[in-house]
Amino acid sequence: MGALDDIHILDFSRVLAGPYCAQVLSDYGADVIKVEQPGLGDGTRQWGPPWAGQHSAYFLSANRNKRSLTLDLKSPDGIAIARKLIERSDVLIENFLPATMDDFGLGFDAAHKLNPRLIYCSITGYGQTGPRRDEPGYDAMIQAQSGWMSITGPAEGEPHKAGVALADVIAGLFAANAILAALHHRERTGVGQHVDVALFDAALAALVNVAHNALATGEAPARYGNAHPSIVPYQSFATRDGGIMLAVGTDAQFARLCDVLGRADLKVDSRFATNPLRVQHREALIPLLAQTFAQRTTHDWLDALAPAGIPISPINDVLMALNDPQVQAREMVQALAGMALLGPVAKLSATPATIRSAPPKLGEHTDETLRELGYDADAIQQMRMQRII
Repeated sequence: MGALDDIHILDFSRVLAGPYCAQVLSDYGADVIKVEQPGLGDGTRQWGPPWAGQHSAYFLSANRNKRSLTLDLKSPDGIAIARKLIERSDVLIENFLPATMDDFGLGFDAAHKLNPRLIYCSITGYGQTGPRRDEPGYDAMIQAQSGWMSITGPAEGEPHKAGVALADVIAGLFAANAILAALHHRERTGVGQHVDVALFDAALAALVNVAHNALATGEAPARYGNAHPSIVPYQSFATRDGGIMLAVGTDAQFARLCDVLGRADLKVDSRFATNPLRVQHREALIPLLAQTFAQRTTHDWLDALAPAGIPISPINDVLMALNDPQVQAREMVQALAGMALLGPVAKLSATPATIRSAPPKLGEHTDETLRELGYDADAIQQMRMQRII
């Protein structure tokens, strides 16, 4: 039994933030119907190479455990089907520009009249309010506008975006979290509500301590490359054959680091006695550490520092990370239908999240879904001839 196996979700979203949100909920057992445009589907179906069989690898990343229904929302019959689906759904997720669903006659007000218990989640670039509400918002532009890029990259280089569409992913996670809160509220009141999630808001929230540093000082944070503005030593170092990431967060850890490195001189140096002092004198400390780390291999340092309780990791490429023994132990890569998929993150002891089905082919479950709504074979064939489905 899944934690959400009695929850029915109607997923009108495309690309990443909305589909990722729906996928997280599907892992917990929710029945997700992905509504796609006939003949085309979610645009990420064409975002390749690379491909995994008939699917783009991008599409695989956010659409497992779903059923695919193709539906023309510009046709009256297509809207009629959508309305029937809304009446029997617990959650609706969409990421069109504001008012687009209203134009279809499927906005929150109309949907709420059809089903007062419905949780209606809208994920957009800038939200349902504010001067930029009607503008599209894509991950890269949100990373730039939120300030993420200004703090990412080499200190002396140009701003960089993250290598993953993290604004989309984080917005999707905020949306899934809010949907669960709204479902809990519905259990107490019997009434659904509108969940409004903006990528821009999510990106700002994800700045966490960096944003509060700026609020506290009135100064724009600088880029530190792989270093940390408030903790030293907390950065990458080159080794004899590669690199490591060191994350020394306490004075006790720094003392143990000095012992393992054989650098008692650094341990007793008054400039490095506390973290605030190490931050103040980072320009003196870091070259001394870098010189030491360069003398041995990555594995040498992992073997020496990890047993001493000093936070250290290798700097892996993605394939190395995916083949880490810890990944296998946590089942974070799973095989299904001849393809490899990332596994669910949260491990629930009583109702474990599961991968039950591979991402669907376009329209794979159209007939099945329509039969559930009461349409017979002749009606389904007629709609297919008219390109409604």
